[in-house]
Amino acid sequence: MNKITQLFGIKYPIIQGGMIWNSGYKLASAVSNHGGLGLIGAGSMYPEVLREHIQKCKKATNNPFGVNIPMLYPNLEEIIQIIIEEGVKIVFTSAGNPKTYTSYLKSHGITVVHVVSSSKFALKAQEAGVDAVVAEGFEAGGHNGREETTTFTLIPMVKEHLQIPLIAAGGIATGRGMLAAMVLGADGVQMGSRFAASVESSAHENFKQTIVEVKEGDTQLTLKELAPVRLVKNKFFNEVQALYTKGTNAEELKALLGRARAKKGMFEGDLEEGELEIGQIAGLIHQIQPVEEIMQQVVNEYQQALQELSVSGSKFVW
Repeated sequence: MNKITQLFGIKYPIIQGGMIWNSGYKLASAVSNHGGLGLIGAGSMYPEVLREHIQKCKKATNNPFGVNIPMLYPNLEEIIQIIIEEGVKIVFTSAGNPKTYTSYLKSHGITVVHVVSSSKFALKAQEAGVDAVVAEGFEAGGHNGREETTTFTLIPMVKEHLQIPLIAAGGIATGRGMLAAMVLGADGVQMGSRFAASVESSAHENFKQTIVEVKEGDTQLTLKELAPVRLVKNKFFNEVQALYTKGTNAEELKALLGRARAKKGMFEGDLEEGELEIGQIAGLIHQIQPVEEIMQQVVNEYQQALQELSVSGSKFVW
């Protein structure tokens, strides 16, 4: 049995990214219902909204699901308490120190996974007692690593030192990408962008349509002085770049970013003034599909690619 399917009690080692403004209970429950691990994205939810989504998710699926918590957000203690009160069994933490809550969460019977962007932080997460690590390359959308280490460089370097299960993220949206990550040492994969463009995603239809229209080179990692994030190149992105051109600092960038910029773009559908976070792999996503179709395609393509590799006389044998 695969380490990730065993750890979470799921059918396929496929985890949906807990993305802000995309990952409500409808998406999380759909992924869980079709064999993966769905995650509710707590980063864009007030505590009571999160409680509501957890309760609805419990009614929508009998399978395991989890909650993703970006640790740089306010109301963190309240969010942790709601997760415990509602009996959530799996938590993914990101953008913070895993030592802060790992032992506390585990004392309540919760499986804890931490998201990292380097080997150094993967080892720190392991030392903090997490059950698994997500190693995310800079191809990913959302908050990211300042070092700009690619997924296919990061995974084998993390694997070299890690004793616990390893999940690959960043630039993976297909079964072939999944197989490649696992050949490099990952035990499973986490996909964000592919599920952001699903029917069940809570993102605005304008944003979903943008995802399928994005081509190679249409996104860029920026805002490293605050928290590195990969953005679609739109009017807001150009304003950020104009600040960099003249010379800027964190305070100016914060002022431009303001409040609720990501909500404006991804949830409300303002494609000019909004912050549109998506991964480089969006250039390979051409349809808005139901989660069931996405899961079937990824699994079928993985199995087909695996078969091709094992067939004697194929282009992979020399």
